[in-house]
Amino acid sequence: VQLQASGGGRVQAGGSLNLTCAASGRSFSNYGMGWFRQAPGKEREFVGRVTWTGGRTHYADSVKGRFTISRGFAENTMYLQMNSLKLEDTAIYICAADRDNAKLTTGTGVDYWGKGTQVTVSS
Repeated sequence: VQLQASGGGRVQAGGSLNLTCAASGRSFSNYGMGWFRQAPGKEREFVGRVTWTGGRTHYADSVKGRFTISRGFAENTMYLQMNSLKLEDTAIYICAADRDNAKLTTGTGVDYWGKGTQVTVSS
């Protein structure tokens, strides 16, 4: 089972990036998916999550109104559209999957973690 995040890069403040998390190795039906991020010298923090149907999302206050999470079921994928990026959004973005929405918010005991993708926002 593998989750792979991609789409990171360097962007100026105020710009946009779209990240993709591709899951493979099993079906992720009934699995919610989420995004976390970790900046240098800081702990991993919750960014947002989406239910397995794609019908409900939940975001950290720091990204609410700027970031949008969506799912593409056919490809076992999840997307993170990031707009109005700020310097403080610079981090490694990591995707995760679990059947428990609470775990996808705290990050504790998550079933599957993916490799991250670096997002750097410059002034």
